[in-house]
Amino acid sequence: MAKLELIATATFGLEAVVKREIEALGYKIIKSEDGKITYLGDERAVVRSNLWLRSADRVLICMGEFQAVSFEELFQQTAALPWEEWIPMDGRFTVNGTSVKSKLYSVPDCQAIVKKAIVERLKLTYDVEQFPETGAAYTVKVTLLKDRVTVTLDTSGPGLHKRGYRVRDVAAPVKETLAAAMVQLSFWKPGRLLADPFCGSGTIPIEAAMIGRNIAPGLSRSFVSEDWEAIPKELWKQERKTAFESIDYESDVRIIASDIDPKAVASARSNAEEAGVDDCIEFMVQPVSKLTAGEKHGIIIANPPYGERIGEKAQIQKIYEDLRRFMEGNPTWSLYLITSDKEFEKLFREKPADRRRKLYNGRIEICYYQYYGERPPLSKE
Repeated sequence: MAKLELIATATFGLEAVVKREIEALGYKIIKSEDGKITYLGDERAVVRSNLWLRSADRVLICMGEFQAVSFEELFQQTAALPWEEWIPMDGRFTVNGTSVKSKLYSVPDCQAIVKKAIVERLKLTYDVEQFPETGAAYTVKVTLLKDRVTVTLDTSGPGLHKRGYRVRDVAAPVKETLAAAMVQLSFWKPGRLLADPFCGSGTIPIEAAMIGRNIAPGLSRSFVSEDWEAIPKELWKQERKTAFESIDYESDVRIIASDIDPKAVASARSNAEEAGVDDCIEFMVQPVSKLTAGEKHGIIIANPPYGERIGEKAQIQKIYEDLRRFMEGNPTWSLYLITSDKEFEKLFREKPADRRRKLYNGRIEICYYQYYGERPPLSKE
């Protein structure tokens, strides 16, 4: 198989999580930058990365990187890349682009020139003047940053956060990729109780259950590169079969998903059923004030509500008080939560968070606060 340079894109702040996931799949990291991790792989790595990466946004094939300060340089260097290795004669392709701090700042012009360069290359390769464009879809992305051009092919299609289990939704959900990262950045693992008292449509509990059961996040969806001639269909069959066989149904996964809104809990239950993890999540309609510990060394991972309107502030203050009361009464529990509320730490408790991490939920800047409870005793095994 051909050696490929692959790029996993990531939301700002999650690069380290995505890097660890790639290394766990056995691939060598070339470089880690803001919003993207570059690594070496092959066609099978494309398949495996799409199926298994939990916190990445997309998997791209890096076609080339070069400097360009003129449209002629952009055209010639794009035309020099081996597009025919990926795009067949009947391929349908579009070009998207971005330009930041570059002399070539007109994105529509850059897109048009890259498209023309690829068309000219394919015309020479296939010895045709017109293309039927009836085959598989390909999305080319041209990114210019300080006159450095990166040209990529998107292998994912819809973003990797679209797992396929979200059949019912509620307002302001946390993205699946962020929820998975929150779980991976916590100390939770099977054998410890996990609670989300603001579960909404169930994203955090579902992602945790999938991690605990070792369910590949991309198992229930399709990817645009499944239709590509350059990636054998047999690879997809093999990797899906391996992923199914890797599910651990014996894992001790115990999760409580609760919310004050009955519609949210109904949505969470439906989504968990679709994800195949409803049997290890207990659903409840209740406020955070009714949360009970049940056992020692549990973990709360949550995205509590926040608001700006009069009345909402008082409700949110009450939520913080209830949460603080629970944590003070259960010092062996740990708390991990995200919020965009800049006042949170000050309002929550006198003791500052043990750790903070700046992240983004979509375009909203948030902070991931981590409060560590007393450590559980080491296993005697």
